[in-house]
Amino acid sequence: MPSVVKWSHYALLAGFSAVLPVAAHAQGTADAGATAEATDERVVLEADTVYENSADNTIIAEGNVEALYQGRILRADRLIYDRTTERARASGNVIIIEADGSQQFADEVDVGPNLSDGYAIGYSARLEGNASVAAKSAIRRSDGINAMEHIVYTACPVCEGKNPTWQIRARRAVLDEETQMISYRDAVLEVGGVPVFYLPYLSHPDPNSERRSGFLMPNAGISTMLGTFYKQPYYWAVSDYSDLTISPTVYENVNPLIGVEGRKRFYSGAVSFDASFTHEADFDSNGTTFGEETFRGHLYGNGLFTIKPGWKWGFGVETQTDDLYDLRYRISNQNAKRGLYSNQPRRLLSQLFVTGQGDSYYTDAAVLNFQGLRGEDDASRLPQVAPLAYAEKYWDMGNLGFASVNASSAILTRDVGADSHRVSLGGDWSTMKILPGGFTFKPFAELRGDYYLLDEAVSGKDSVSRAVGNTGATIAYPLIRRGKNVDLMIEPTVMAAWGFANANDPAIPVEDSLLYEFDESSLFEPNGVGNFDLYEGDGKLSAGITARAIWKNGTEVATTVGRRWRSRADPNFDVASNLNGTSSDWVASTSLKMGSALQLNSRVRLNEDDLSLSRLDMRASTSFNRFRAVGQYYKIDPRISPAGTSDEGIYLRGEIDIAGGYSVIFSQLRDISRNVDTRQELGIAYTDDCARFEIIYDRSEVRDRTLGPQESFQIRFSLLSLGNFGSNGF
Repeated sequence: MPSVVKWSHYALLAGFSAVLPVAAHAQGTADAGATAEATDERVVLEADTVYENSADNTIIAEGNVEALYQGRILRADRLIYDRTTERARASGNVIIIEADGSQQFADEVDVGPNLSDGYAIGYSARLEGNASVAAKSAIRRSDGINAMEHIVYTACPVCEGKNPTWQIRARRAVLDEETQMISYRDAVLEVGGVPVFYLPYLSHPDPNSERRSGFLMPNAGISTMLGTFYKQPYYWAVSDYSDLTISPTVYENVNPLIGVEGRKRFYSGAVSFDASFTHEADFDSNGTTFGEETFRGHLYGNGLFTIKPGWKWGFGVETQTDDLYDLRYRISNQNAKRGLYSNQPRRLLSQLFVTGQGDSYYTDAAVLNFQGLRGEDDASRLPQVAPLAYAEKYWDMGNLGFASVNASSAILTRDVGADSHRVSLGGDWSTMKILPGGFTFKPFAELRGDYYLLDEAVSGKDSVSRAVGNTGATIAYPLIRRGKNVDLMIEPTVMAAWGFANANDPAIPVEDSLLYEFDESSLFEPNGVGNFDLYEGDGKLSAGITARAIWKNGTEVATTVGRRWRSRADPNFDVASNLNGTSSDWVASTSLKMGSALQLNSRVRLNEDDLSLSRLDMRASTSFNRFRAVGQYYKIDPRISPAGTSDEGIYLRGEIDIAGGYSVIFSQLRDISRNVDTRQELGIAYTDDCARFEIIYDRSEVRDRTLGPQESFQIRFSLLSLGNFGSNGF
């Protein structure tokens, strides 16, 4: 029987403990409350043998020793407690289990009361995130400083007889429990047991910490334009609610650049920004400078704040000093959405907006400003929008259906070109009925009035007012057939509507419908345009069919195909809009879902005369076995292309696992119509549970004024718990 020893007048091994067993509470219930506080200071010691050595005033426990104190456990083969010095020494397979479940190991430990100080021989520990640390010796001080000699740290699985993918070896390391940082002296980063980097000093956060200030992993490479470059980010945790990353970059061919990224959270919202600046002249794709040196930079940022429940305001800012600045310095995130509205490629958009939404209303208002980065852009012809506003109120009228009213305004001004000030007020109504035989019947009506205040010198009129509207109905016949292996659903649908004639005045400048194209998503809408400046009136008829098959194993195929007929051709619609004649091209969409093995989505437009391909957009993704890829393909016939020429391109990105964690990476964005690779990447990668290494070759054949084809070579890797080295934007 193991012996159980209890001390209640002082703490033995305070810090190694657990809940006292029943045997340790032999006192009667009368004094239970009086001793509750003292119970927290007791240590329970269990072992095969426990005896006292009166000669040197020690207590010795041997065989399956386990000491428990306040949620902590110490296990060892042998333990000696010195009553005179109040220190304890444990040896043989020592394991310390903290209250949070983390474990520490040692061949031998010597500790004082309450673990205020001590040392360990043959020390190792498992940290959060599967990280582990081992040292020949470790010393813990009462101020929370833990010093380790001849240390090895890794976040990889440790197997006997095999080197981890990566590890840090250092002569000395210090873990500061207050700052939660691990600092190394004479550190060597080993990959596969081979030394790669030597650093006289290195520090990184303890895996238990959330975030800490310090240097991040650098980024380095070689570019035909910038030459050899090195980027060293520094992360500054300003407060619990804000941080800043400062990233100076030095280049072989041009002057250094400073990058700054910041985030701050407030009580009602948050802001973030990405900026950079330098003092440099223009330079071409070979890094040859020309012109005068001046300050150049960029600023992208956004913020969103709550005014009150349902109401928010925000902003987005996008600006840079030069239209080629982002391409020269490879600034990313230009196309991110930073507010209500998204920009177009090579166009920057700054906006200030407010939104409100409740159970029966929605409203928004925004001020917009554009900056053109294309060679043909003229800043004086780009509009300033102040404001662009929309509001809608709707009602559920029960058996009578749904109704809504809406108001909208758009005020566009230019230094050169047509100004346009529009105000609109409208309303609509619809309901749904089930007819005998299973038919669905949806009648609808809409009415809107527009008023335009125009620039007479450009438009020929000082103002235009109009009334537009449609009324009609949609009828459909949904059919379903459930089967043993597959369920089939088919729904033929017809929509008929009649609207006001001559809805489009040629004096109205078309601002919001320049690139609009009628497709299957608006096949059964009475107004096939969906915006404000152009409106589809007159009589129209749409017919189409939607079919879907769902297999029991989860595979699903769906398609919609249809066409539209009009009572009169409207010359205000061009060929690209698909609404220019008395009948549209055939439009269709198809999707295939087979889990991760294959996801396919496509949209197609076929010429109404000979069913030749007018437009095709297709996206596919797959992940099975050793192969993962995503691809997109598009083709636009010259007949409907705004430029009047064929437009075709393909984008592919994927990775093929070869063996043992090694894989081949490929990525290509190709403009087939111009026979140009917009971007191409090819590389080799190694991936395991704790690291990823990449060697990447990158090439772009795009020419934009002084910038031409570019090539670069990078080594990129990511180490679990340490961060990324190189670009992670692949």
